[in-house]
Amino acid sequence: MHPVRRPGLLAGALLCALALTLTGCGGGSSTGTAAPAAGAKAAADRVEPLATTPAPRLPVTVKSADGKQVEVRSADRIVPLTGSLSELVFTLGLGEHVVARDITATFEQAAKLPVVTRAHDVSAESVLSLRPTLVLADTTTGPAEAVDQIRAAGIPLVVVEPAKSLADVDRRIGAVAAALGVPGAGAELKSRTDQMISAVRAAAPKGRAKPRVAFLYLRGSASVYLLGGADSGAASLIEAAGGVDAGKESGLAKDFTAITSEALAKAAPDAILVMSKGLASVGGIDGLLKVPGVAETPAGLDRRVVSIDDGVLLNYGPRTDQVLGSLVDQLYAEPKK
Repeated sequence: MHPVRRPGLLAGALLCALALTLTGCGGGSSTGTAAPAAGAKAAADRVEPLATTPAPRLPVTVKSADGKQVEVRSADRIVPLTGSLSELVFTLGLGEHVVARDITATFEQAAKLPVVTRAHDVSAESVLSLRPTLVLADTTTGPAEAVDQIRAAGIPLVVVEPAKSLADVDRRIGAVAAALGVPGAGAELKSRTDQMISAVRAAAPKGRAKPRVAFLYLRGSASVYLLGGADSGAASLIEAAGGVDAGKESGLAKDFTAITSEALAKAAPDAILVMSKGLASVGGIDGLLKVPGVAETPAGLDRRVVSIDDGVLLNYGPRTDQVLGSLVDQLYAEPKK
């Protein structure tokens, strides 16, 4: 068949590699069968706001994920410090109030906003210069000094727990909606998102052997080649698509481990899941097959690679149905003659 984050040295390397990539990762033409499905491109280009623009009911006091009680008095000027948070604000219908973005907010409606953070490297001065009335962050946002500086300036800053699985989607939507003072819009978006994800899951092929899928994090420009384990964030998507997370199944309990021939042989993936920029950074499928151990796996022998846009793959938000649909389409595509 053909288709197509935590403390420690490994996590540090991952974040550094991501920063390098987002500011211009090395490219390369891919050859073979991997290519994002049409739905993947649409998912990366735009978000779909709710039909009715909600009116925030403020002030509200919410509990931030870092334990602080935060009073939000205005949502007139919002600065989300991650791409996934930007996606949520825009989808909830308050995109016109967003005044800045993280570099990972690549969807069309946000693309022209000024960048104030690049892969967890927040510029407090840039944020404050935009006179925000609300800043949204997650627990990986940093450096801590920048977060403290924003708070010290008296700006309400709400921290949201990041999502790591499909089970986190509703919680994250609810947390952002509460901070914005639009709980009704949050409930509507939860319902819409749940229905769309359920529809994709119901349409996934049934009654066949479950493919073993390995999630590889690749940043060729930084020489970072990682195999995802149980805590990589990809397991929930792979399992929802009817597959088995090969890294998790092979006993890798943490988020990522360095790729070795031995680890890949034990994982024995039938397919490899990658981010599209990561695949480009190693020179496409031909370059991926040169990573030690990849060519000898069943996936490598079949050139069976699933590629999904970096900006949406692990967001676990309003466009996750599109991500899951692209994963299903590519994973179960008929072989090319």
